[in-house]
Amino acid sequence: MVSRSYSNLLELASGEAQVPSLGSMSRRIPRIMMVAGIMSDLDDDASDSVCSDPSSSSAQKDRIIIVANQLPIRAQRKSDSSKGWTFSWDDNSLLLPLKDGLGDDDLEVIYVGCLKEDIHPNEQEEVSQILLETFKCVPTFIPPDLFSRYYHGFCKQQLWPLFHYMLPLSPDLGGRFNRSLWQAYVSVNKIFADRIMEVINPEDDYVWVHDYHLMVLPTFLRKRFNRVKLGFFLHSPFPSSEIYKTLPIREELLRALLNSDLIGFHTFDYARHFLSCCSRMLGLSYESKRGYIGLEYYGRTVSIKILPVGIHMVQLQSVLSLTETELKVAELIKEFRDKGRTMLLGVDDMDIFKGISLKLLAMEQLLLQHPEKQGKVVLVQIANPARGKGKDVKEVQEETYSTVKRINETFGQPGYEPVILIDQPLKFYERVAYYVVAECCLVTAVRDGMNLIPYEYIITRQGNYKLDKILGLKPSNPKKSMLVVSEFIGCSPSLSGAIRVNPWNIDAVADAMDLALVMAEPEKQLRHEKHYKYVSTHDVGYWAHSFLQDLDRTCKDHARRRCWGIGFGLSFRVVALDPNFRKLSMEHIVSAYKRTTTRAILLDYDGTLMPQNSIDKKPSSKTIEIINTLCRDKNNTVFIVSARSRNKLAEWFLSCDKLGLAAEHGHFVRINGDEEWETCVPTVECGWKQIAEPVMKLYTETTDGSMIEFKETAMVWSYEDADPDFGSCQAKELLDHLGSVLANEPVTVKSGQNIVEVKPQGVSKGLVAKRLLSSMQERGISPDFILCIGDDRSDEDMFEVITNSVPGTSIAPTAEVFACTVGQKPSKAKYYLDDTAEIVRFMQGLASVAEQMVPL
Repeated sequence: MVSRSYSNLLELASGEAQVPSLGSMSRRIPRIMMVAGIMSDLDDDASDSVCSDPSSSSAQKDRIIIVANQLPIRAQRKSDSSKGWTFSWDDNSLLLPLKDGLGDDDLEVIYVGCLKEDIHPNEQEEVSQILLETFKCVPTFIPPDLFSRYYHGFCKQQLWPLFHYMLPLSPDLGGRFNRSLWQAYVSVNKIFADRIMEVINPEDDYVWVHDYHLMVLPTFLRKRFNRVKLGFFLHSPFPSSEIYKTLPIREELLRALLNSDLIGFHTFDYARHFLSCCSRMLGLSYESKRGYIGLEYYGRTVSIKILPVGIHMVQLQSVLSLTETELKVAELIKEFRDKGRTMLLGVDDMDIFKGISLKLLAMEQLLLQHPEKQGKVVLVQIANPARGKGKDVKEVQEETYSTVKRINETFGQPGYEPVILIDQPLKFYERVAYYVVAECCLVTAVRDGMNLIPYEYIITRQGNYKLDKILGLKPSNPKKSMLVVSEFIGCSPSLSGAIRVNPWNIDAVADAMDLALVMAEPEKQLRHEKHYKYVSTHDVGYWAHSFLQDLDRTCKDHARRRCWGIGFGLSFRVVALDPNFRKLSMEHIVSAYKRTTTRAILLDYDGTLMPQNSIDKKPSSKTIEIINTLCRDKNNTVFIVSARSRNKLAEWFLSCDKLGLAAEHGHFVRINGDEEWETCVPTVECGWKQIAEPVMKLYTETTDGSMIEFKETAMVWSYEDADPDFGSCQAKELLDHLGSVLANEPVTVKSGQNIVEVKPQGVSKGLVAKRLLSSMQERGISPDFILCIGDDRSDEDMFEVITNSVPGTSIAPTAEVFACTVGQKPSKAKYYLDDTAEIVRFMQGLASVAEQMVPL
């Protein structure tokens, strides 16, 4: 079979393909195999990281590739004896509205996913061609056995329960992690990646991956194309770190998701849990700027988006206008309202997390507490088929059937059943008709993602002219709707007018149901109006546009970044560096030094002038000599900026009387040996140490090789001499622990090079740089040469201050600024030197030049 270029498969399908140029020929990739198997190794033979040439992208229509487990397509075998299939759009799919929701003529939407039906290998090529030409869908064909292990095995038995807060406490609950199911999950994600490769133009296309079925897909895509514009949206809950950390492949999933550019969640809680996991398990920190949350990950900023999904307004309103809907509404009115009965409605999957049994128990309690409602109130429970398989589904069904039977036997009357269970699939218009007639909608899930049932109910209760006529309402009549929703579902925070309940509290749910029935009509109308205004303006189009807009914003600087991949298997990640980041050359800085007259030199100590692994931390005589040589030039202002205590620095640099010292990250500053120590920030009470010390001692006792360093204003837990892996793990736990217990104290908790440090808020090395520049400005001088060298996160504050200084104000208009870090790594510095030995040689060379320039 002839291989096809991934960039023109669509043109081949439409018959518009042109003869490829030599450039496009060089980017051809093999066509994927239709038969897949388990990967014996997570590494892809052809996965060498590709750093695409920005000039290769051609001007064409913008495209977004939407990837999900299932395509929004219905497949049906032709009724006649001939082979073949008929296909149509699946109106119930959440992904289908994205196409209409984006609604941009300049944006082409392509879907990649599986079909619900098994397609024989002999028919797969033909089906692929039909779907691509007619629907712009790219089907992913997974062998049935592999799909079963991937979907019903790993997704539904491992991820789904855990993400819904169910711990695997026994073998029946998935307590034995099955490595073969995980391997199947990875294999299927890899097949999806291969399929995407056939249609993607990596420099221009956006890729939007959906839900927990494809959580490792970002790694495989990023491995192929470093600059791919990749978004991921999780439609399920994300558990707290205490739950998530029980997952054996917890770090693999986190690192895979972080290969996305933008990660979306329905609620703040889910995003907060994800950020907490990244902090505790990967040691990453995040920051919020101008309403955007960003995680710094190897030089890339991974954005976090909190965005509840909406419904497809146009589709829902069109269903409301159907004749079938109107007939069904009229039928339900005769069945319920004309008989003086009020309908309460529940619509749920037959799933252990949907809380159907709790809802039924609340209905039973309502009828017990309010006998007057017997014969007048009916709960209609629509139970959609479960999406997964297993013992738990059968148990839910049996419990539901038995509870319904008991309630109907206890409270039923001739011609009246208090609970009507519909346990068969309904057409969408039928479900909409139930919404129209129901006085209240009940959602009592114990844990759920977004759950759009309340949104659908609100929009349908707004109705239209024809439905109002059937219901006997005047056009001027205000509309109303009532909602009782679980506080554990994603849409709950968006529905401020709903009656929120804890579904486990049966009495409270029963009281909420009663309140929904007896609430004054004006109050119901006000709540409905408030909900309708929000839901109608935050539809699926708003959701899709907002996500894509943020994805575009996040990916804007891709083209100008220098990127390369590191790591094997699912540990793969991309390091992104500024294109201007380069090695600091001796010739360049010597030239700048010679032609300038006012110089500021700021040097970190540990890891910069002194190796981190050095046993004797005291500066050598050679280092002292270099510093004194630089200080002898009256045009130089030299500072050592360190996390060390002021007593230790004063002792070590006693012979450097013209050297400025900044201790404890700049809390204490001394201009030279003749001056007194000053503070950069107001001194605060250190009562927080009584809280932090016991916590640090606990981790010190359990981490061999760790120690606590007590400073005047700070505390440092160091694990430099501990086992690297265990020490790093303990540091992440300690960071989270201290962050919790010190949340209300005026301190910050940060991790550094083999340390976790607690220090007063506002203290940073950046303050030293600001103070130095402002003091020079007060004396009427502006430095025209600034050199700053450091090796860890704390030094980034200094780099930021000096690189952002405005020429002509705090520094000279033609100032030469050199921010230099140690090693090639993502940094705010523009330059780097390889190690401390090179820095010492570099400073020695600079001292030699300074010595020659100092007049005798």
